[in-house]
Amino acid sequence: GRLLWCLGALGGEKGMRGWIGVDLDGTLAECRSGRGLEHIGAPVPLMCARVRKWLADGREVRIVTARVTACGRSNDGGVVDDDAFSAQQRELIRTWCIKYLGAVLEVTAAKDFAMTELWDDRVVQVERNTGRRIDGVE
Repeated sequence: GRLLWCLGALGGEKGMRGWIGVDLDGTLAECRSGRGLEHIGAPVPLMCARVRKWLADGREVRIVTARVTACGRSNDGGVVDDDAFSAQQRELIRTWCIKYLGAVLEVTAAKDFAMTELWDDRVVQVERNTGRRIDGVE
């Protein structure tokens, strides 16, 4: 389709399937305030079932989360987002994935040209090349 053509024009492989990005906190796992970054919430059943189906269908699914950015900045609580913090978060996510998804997913903080979808509780979808919100709210 058109998306694959666009990806091909931007350097992706022609006809590639690509990967599906899924946000962690608030999308794949419940996000409750005050729990801290050493905790990952309970699984969101509908989203976890969807991811397990994609995996069973042979799709590549990656977790896209700011927890592994390693940008060197501090949050309001003074936690520094450095390489050590990112490694700690990757291990927490790995353990969570094995427990609730039965598989280890790749974890990233970045999109690339092969990503075909992004499932995220914060995303606002816009109409391509127009900037108009899909939901009609402006």
